[in-house]
Amino acid sequence: MKVPFLASLVAALALTGCSYNTHAVRTDPSYQEASANTFLKTNQDAALELIAGFAPETFQNRPLLVATIVDVNDTRVSAPLGRTLSEQYASALANAGLNVREIKLRGNVFVQEGTGELLLSREVQNVAKSQNSSLVLVGTYSAASRFTYVSLKLVRTEDSRIISAYDYALPNNRDVRRLLQMP
Repeated sequence: MKVPFLASLVAALALTGCSYNTHAVRTDPSYQEASANTFLKTNQDAALELIAGFAPETFQNRPLLVATIVDVNDTRVSAPLGRTLSEQYASALANAGLNVREIKLRGNVFVQEGTGELLLSREVQNVAKSQNSSLVLVGTYSAASRFTYVSLKLVRTEDSRIISAYDYALPNNRDVRRLLQMP
């Protein structure tokens, strides 16, 4: 008698497990969730940390370029994450009142297809001079198992002096992992 009872209990549990799985429905994020996205806020805050502590006059009449954030293991490469970060930094700094130059609109800056605006150290002074820019935001990202580490530097182009730096980490959630994938 115990065998039929045990068999029916196992069958009931199995059916419960099956019905539980069929009710697991993935929903798309809402506009409210998108507007409260911490990825955006974290990156905007990082850009603002670079200029924190400086008097607003420091950046007046000093055009700023934002280079593509590149992979620390190969500075010739950037995943969609690096290009997305660069766009968000540029927006945050422009909204803070800095004179951010959009280099994608310039015909004389090398923009590699699928990579973005790469400003390697040997190119910074030449590109900045051609853009009449005195500051460049450069940076790297490094993907680890749980986090992706981002290092940002605001560099004075006339002497390559780092005038400000900021490091932070992004959780390797589904969005960050997707942005780290090369096209």
